[in-house]
Amino acid sequence: MAENNAVLIGRKPVMNYVLACITLFHAGAKEVNVKARGKAICRAIDVVEVVRRRFLPDVKVTKIGIGTDKFTPQDETDGQTNVSTIEITIAR
Repeated sequence: MAENNAVLIGRKPVMNYVLACITLFHAGAKEVNVKARGKAICRAIDVVEVVRRRFLPDVKVTKIGIGTDKFTPQDETDGQTNVSTIEITIAR
């Protein structure tokens, strides 16, 4: 069974996600994936930087992946919308 060490970034304050990352590391996780879409991308970057610079200086960014998700909005019947995505992997 694979471990799911993903933190999905949304609208909550940055420190909530920082606490989630720190909790995963203290629980024994070797790496944590921080994932975000759209406007939450800047918050994901803030989360990783706060974890690295303030709380766990031994954590390093090992991988950054960017992409685009296509989906049909609920309020529109035609057309697809592109939303940017980011996945940042940090490891001890």
